[in-house]
Amino acid sequence: MELLGSDNGATVTFDRVLLVNHDGKVTIGAPTVENATVTGEVVESERKDKKVVIFKMKRRKHSRTKNGHRQRHSIVKITDIKV
Repeated sequence: MELLGSDNGATVTFDRVLLVNHDGKVTIGAPTVENATVTGEVVESERKDKKVVIFKMKRRKHSRTKNGHRQRHSIVKITDIKV
């Protein structure tokens, strides 16, 4: 997921839950599910994704631009889901 800025081993709570499946009963939020929280543990605080190459070219003008981007993200292990 997106970079959280937390340390390794920190506990993170998400309160905006869009969908919950509890024993086959699916609850869809409008826009979020009421009183639902997801708790997770940060396994790796910062990691870079693979490089995405951006290449722009205009034909017949010899105009070329090449850039790259590596998105930073965090690895989170989900430990508990409460409804």
